[in-house]
Amino acid sequence: MSKEVLRKCGRRLSGLYYPFIAVTLALMIGGIVITLMGFDWLLAYGSLLEGSLGSVHAQAETLVKAIPLIFTGLSFAIGKRCGLINLGAEGQVYLGGLFASLMALSMPGLPVFLLLPLSLLTGAIGGGLLGLLTGWLKNRFEASELITGIMFNYIAIRLIAYMSTGPLRDPDGNVPQSALMPVSAQLPKLVTGTRLHAGLLLALVFIVLYHIFMSKTTKGYELRLTGHNPGAAEYAGINIKRNVLMAMFLSGCAAGLAGASEILGIQLRLLQDFSPNYGFDGIAVALLGGNSPIGILISSILFGILRSGSNKMQMVASVPVSIFQIIQAVVILFVAGREMFRFNKNRFRLKPQMVKSEKR
Repeated sequence: MSKEVLRKCGRRLSGLYYPFIAVTLALMIGGIVITLMGFDWLLAYGSLLEGSLGSVHAQAETLVKAIPLIFTGLSFAIGKRCGLINLGAEGQVYLGGLFASLMALSMPGLPVFLLLPLSLLTGAIGGGLLGLLTGWLKNRFEASELITGIMFNYIAIRLIAYMSTGPLRDPDGNVPQSALMPVSAQLPKLVTGTRLHAGLLLALVFIVLYHIFMSKTTKGYELRLTGHNPGAAEYAGINIKRNVLMAMFLSGCAAGLAGASEILGIQLRLLQDFSPNYGFDGIAVALLGGNSPIGILISSILFGILRSGSNKMQMVASVPVSIFQIIQAVVILFVAGREMFRFNKNRFRLKPQMVKSEKR
């Protein structure tokens, strides 16, 4: 085995150090909080694992929860690679669900091999357009993508509330929701008797495409260079503003697919508040995964475990589901502050001047 291969393996293993420390400390702190609340932390964590991995149905639910997190994690990672912080993924998730619903409900007679891909593509475009608007405002008016992204979240959420209670409301029902999605627009189930759908395969394909685009293409290199050193990128003749638009559009497309897959695979109707903060949870997923494809996949499954097992934990150990949010917040805190865990190798080494003085 060559030295170069060994170096690459060493760098990849060292990249697991911070996430492992963050998750371990978060679980420890969560256990302390559970104990202080008067509950049995062993029973709580045992029931959490049983509820997320204890059966085929539980494992399927874990993957169901992980699917939108993969998309929103990739959404944040794409923007971050270009030096952008996309906090508008939640709104892009909602617009993705809206656009996918509009396509599916407007052409119910199309066969599945046409309607399903068109609905998913339309959902991706819906999220991408909102991301593109954020990027355009940044280029045109130097508006912070953080502020505009957060503002667009509220607009998108209220728009879906209006559409589900007004123009798209099911006339045959009394609940503020759209009509049932046509069967030809629904994502097929992968495991009979569970809710696990083909959106998982789409998410895995998107992870591979993200890796190929960022690591193997010229445009991906330009995006990474723009995020790493904008001055050098501009000096090299790279169009910074165009890359900002591209990154925000692709970031929005990923979040839009999260919304489309949730509507077409799980909810099967356009609902108010159909996203339980998938857009913001994607930030934690991307940070924990180091914006890498494999890291995002693993951290998505981890958060899927926490999400799917928290209900079982509440039923068996009586621990509130909100403990999941505490663990997630601690993970973000530790990952964002990873410099806390950086050990200076030269810290305990004597300086040359000190060595000379000691010898004297």
